[in-house]
Amino acid sequence: MKAIVQDVYGPPGVLGLRDIARPAPGDRQVLVRVRAAGVDQGVWHLMTGLPYLLRLFGYGLTKPKIPVRGREVAGVVEAVGPGVTRFAAGDEVFGTCDGSFAEYVCAKEDKLARKPTGLSFEEAAASPISGVTALQAVRDAGQVTVGQRVLILGAGGGVGSFGVQLAKAFGADVTGVCSSGKVELVRSLGADAVIDYAKTDMAGYGKPYDVILDTAGNRPLSLLRRLLGPKGTLVIIGGEGGGKLTGGFQRSLAAPLVSLFSGRKFKGLVAKETHLDLEALASLIEAGSVKPAVDRVFPLAEAPAAIQYLHEGRARGKVVVSV
Repeated sequence: MKAIVQDVYGPPGVLGLRDIARPAPGDRQVLVRVRAAGVDQGVWHLMTGLPYLLRLFGYGLTKPKIPVRGREVAGVVEAVGPGVTRFAAGDEVFGTCDGSFAEYVCAKEDKLARKPTGLSFEEAAASPISGVTALQAVRDAGQVTVGQRVLILGAGGGVGSFGVQLAKAFGADVTGVCSSGKVELVRSLGADAVIDYAKTDMAGYGKPYDVILDTAGNRPLSLLRRLLGPKGTLVIIGGEGGGKLTGGFQRSLAAPLVSLFSGRKFKGLVAKETHLDLEALASLIEAGSVKPAVDRVFPLAEAPAAIQYLHEGRARGKVVVSV
């Protein structure tokens, strides 16, 4: 089968389209014929091996432990391994796995759910990581409720585009922050107000917020603290920028310490990928509360270009690889 493979850490040039053996499902695994695969920021980090902290989490100290890139997947069940009870051959599914930039991939049964009715495979592949991360940020970490004022930084990106819609579905008044080229997208997602950060100083914008979701990962905690109400909650999702050791994740690591000296809550979110939240997300999609925002679809052979496009910050919503 065809797959996007790398032998060493590095920029997109280390990736190549190769023929490799088709995997076979093990215990409680599902073999999926991949139709589309989402591209998220984690793909860039796993490709480059940066920050170095990532390598200590079992991804390979000197080279990638798993050579095929891609983690979000949508496709059709080809076969199931021993112990699988939730799926059968022919089922359309979406979820997460390791190595989705390939024609076939094995995924754990509990990391998959049935593809939402009415979504294309490309839209479904855009949803598992970004959509579930946004759901856990809005529902669990932020505990967003009706009437709250919510600020979403990076509202035009993958997680942010889901976050805007989910916060609205939970009854919040939502302000999105994004670049000039993404203003219309964020407005179309239902944001009540949109801030173009190149033109407006957030520090002086409006009343304090009850909840801030920071998906951009590059603003100082001191600024975000000033934007929060006295009992507000800041949720830091991932981290970009920073040094090679920890990247931008030091903000998430520092968040609980900052909370100790303030009535406000500072939380670093590490999303947990579960089929229950995939099913919850699918229900919201099928109800019309959320729709994946897909910017561009690249063919499998151009997956390196898709990763580069996302990393440059040009994507309005999600980038997807079609297989």
